[in-house]
Amino acid sequence: MPETVKKIKVVLADDHRVVREGLAAILEPQEEIEIVGEAKDGGEAIEKARQLLPDVIMMDVSMPGMSGVEATRIIKREMPHVGIIALTMYEDHQYIFDLVRAGATGYLIKDSDSTEIIAAIRAISRGESLIHPSVASKILTEFSLLAEGKGKKKSLLEHDLTEREVTVLRLVADGRTNKEIANVLDISEKTVKNHVRNIFHKLHVYDRTQAAILAIRKGIIALDPHPPHP
Repeated sequence: MPETVKKIKVVLADDHRVVREGLAAILEPQEEIEIVGEAKDGGEAIEKARQLLPDVIMMDVSMPGMSGVEATRIIKREMPHVGIIALTMYEDHQYIFDLVRAGATGYLIKDSDSTEIIAAIRAISRGESLIHPSVASKILTEFSLLAEGKGKKKSLLEHDLTEREVTVLRLVADGRTNKEIANVLDISEKTVKNHVRNIFHKLHVYDRTQAAILAIRKGIIALDPHPPHP
């Protein structure tokens, strides 16, 4: 018998029905993706997350009642392993950093094409991060300034990461996947996963984006504004 494909369970949270229908039209033909629920606001997104235990939630930032930012914060606090992709029309830095603090691990502009949306869901379901280039540039700019300011005042020794874990963390911050990190360091992908898990535990974070941001803030790693392409 052919092996059953494990479905990526997705919830669509957006107050505009036409947006939910558009996302559904993109995702439903994908064999490995299953839309298990929809939500019209932040409160309903939380209810669906609790009931359906999805792998990924596509979360509109601006919804009536409870915002996507607040819903993301609550969901990540209760269910840290649920991946959340923020969907926004905005590239305003305040929205972006509110979402970073809330725990979103993917950031897409609403005019992203179908390939980007599908790639984001696959990446987030694997525990990775995916950030739209226009959003990523703002994060890089903001945290470059932060690294130049507060970061320099921090001691590089204020952590208990091993030298290898710091190396892995630097590659995570560059946006490398576990497979790419394994190739760069000539180690197994399983070993990379173990390093990443240990990094999360030691830094008290639960995703790659927050690990990278915290490491930059603490001065554990320096941010290269022009990282080499994998």
